[in-house]
Amino acid sequence: MSSTQTTPTRWGILKRWTDNGFIEDESVLTSEDHMVRWYRCIPFILMHIACIAVIWVGFSWTALILAVAYYVVRMFFITGFYHRYFSHRAFKTSRAFQFVMAVAGNTAGQRGPLWWAAHHRHHHAHSDEPPDQHSPEHRGFWQSHMGWFMTGAGFVTPIRYIRDLARYPELRFLDRFDWFIPIVSAFIIFGIGAALERFAPALGTNGWQLLIWVFLISTIVLYHFTYTINSLCHTWGSQRFKTDDDSRNNAVLALFTLGEGWHNNHHHYPASARQGFVWYEIDITYYVLRLLAMVGIIWDLRAVPEHVFAEAGATDAS
Repeated sequence: MSSTQTTPTRWGILKRWTDNGFIEDESVLTSEDHMVRWYRCIPFILMHIACIAVIWVGFSWTALILAVAYYVVRMFFITGFYHRYFSHRAFKTSRAFQFVMAVAGNTAGQRGPLWWAAHHRHHHAHSDEPPDQHSPEHRGFWQSHMGWFMTGAGFVTPIRYIRDLARYPELRFLDRFDWFIPIVSAFIIFGIGAALERFAPALGTNGWQLLIWVFLISTIVLYHFTYTINSLCHTWGSQRFKTDDDSRNNAVLALFTLGEGWHNNHHHYPASARQGFVWYEIDITYYVLRLLAMVGIIWDLRAVPEHVFAEAGATDAS
């Protein structure tokens, strides 16, 4: 995977689209392999282009409502589990529910939980330093927003950051075949639309319309709001805490990402399950995690220490 690597054969490209092989080549993370691998990005690019099909499938309130709902639940899967659980181990759960949420997070099309967690841990280890692959300061806006995962260095899963998770074969399977769950979800969404067209025609939708709105458009919007935490939340917002990076709190992005916009809080104390440190910082992901803890599905949510609240100048952190 070095920058001098030749372009793979057609069969090699197809294999890389369908079998990640849980690559353990970490050398690229310390190399200058920041070249975009366009042949690997073709599916990602085609997903964006395919959204133009909305012109032909049309609009319905059913499709829009389902698209928004699918966006919200998958944003929670990413923020609550890919991020706060797999990346930071901010709470505990059973192995069975861990796998359920790994599958649920995989529906967002942001690759497997091990790849996601490994790169996020790498980011925290080198935040806004030269090795940080998605630092706006060192890579520029577009590289930090989305270009980093299109490179050779961005493709591999740096195992040394996630050895605690790599011992689970079911998680390794999801990483290796990270396309499988999104494709299955696309077929299910199409099937739901076809069923609604036949049995509830008054809703004014069909399989193709739901495929475009609920699967494609919802996923693309989810992609880019997730990416803003790397790009905009290191350039736009306020800094409550003096950290060694450019992380910012951004209330607007916190709403669209269910609490991830409180990014300066998070970089100051990343171990907490809570990112909105004070009562007026809306953190929907944390509220849902509290509900799951109340019914015993998850437990041992890591709290924000009192000294951090004191540093935040918060007299009422409840």
